[in-house]
Amino acid sequence: MLHCPPYRLRISTLLGILLLGVGLFTAPFAICAAEDLHIEITKKGLGKEVVITQGAREWFMLIEVTPENSVVLRQEKEHDRYLVDESETHDRPMTAGEVDAALTDYVNSVKARATKK
Repeated sequence: MLHCPPYRLRISTLLGILLLGVGLFTAPFAICAAEDLHIEITKKGLGKEVVITQGAREWFMLIEVTPENSVVLRQEKEHDRYLVDESETHDRPMTAGEVDAALTDYVNSVKARATKK
C-alpha cells in the first residue's frame, strides 16, 4: 500500500474538484457559443470573401474584382445541402467602398435571418 503525505492527498483532491468545477462552468458556454455566428472576412485580390458559420449552417459570399468586371457569388448551405447558390456579374469593377458596403449588407442580412430562427 502506498503512503502519501496528507498534504499531497489534499492538494490532489482540491485540484480534482477545481478541474471538475471548471468543466461544469464552461460546458454551458460551449453550448451557447455554438449558436453564435462566426464571421471570417478575407481579402482576395481586389475583392473580398466572407464566410459565416453557425453550427451546421454556412453562408458564403465572394466578390471578385477584375479590371473589366466584378463577380458576386453567394452560397448558403446546411450540412451538405445547398439552399442558395447564385452569382451575378457586373460589367464594371466595383470600388473598394462598394465591396465593403456589399459585404456589410450581406453580413447584416445573415445576422437578421439567423436570429429569427
